[in-house]
Amino acid sequence: MSTTDGTQAHISDDPTRVGTKWLASGGLRPTRQRVALAALLVGDGNDRHVTAESLYASVQDSGDRVSLATVYNTLRAFCDAGLMQEITVDGAKSYFDTNTGDHPHFFWEDDRILTDAPSEELKIARLPNAPEGAEISKIDVVIRLRRT
Repeated sequence: MSTTDGTQAHISDDPTRVGTKWLASGGLRPTRQRVALAALLVGDGNDRHVTAESLYASVQDSGDRVSLATVYNTLRAFCDAGLMQEITVDGAKSYFDTNTGDHPHFFWEDDRILTDAPSEELKIARLPNAPEGAEISKIDVVIRLRRT
């Protein structure tokens, strides 16, 4: 995984150190709660797709004490700093992705899990024109899957 400052995170790195560096790359102050959440999100060098609830459960399992409200607020701060992106599924459920590059997603309906889809296989041939006075800022592609 490349951090937002272009450096590589290595699995042998201390997750807390990796998380703190990730926060710094987004210009965020490394509070105890932010560092704990960042270590879980990027500490091992792998990208993650999490919900606030799944991250809350992970932080509880790790022994850190962070409220669910703090998890929500911190994920919002991470998104605002450009460290994560939010993908909304079903208009209400949000997933947070540490991979901020443009890429499509698979949403596994049976398990309610979001995973990356291969970008190189996606071809968007044509988009509708944006209405007058507007521009397209981003395209989110979520491909829904159901196991057969």
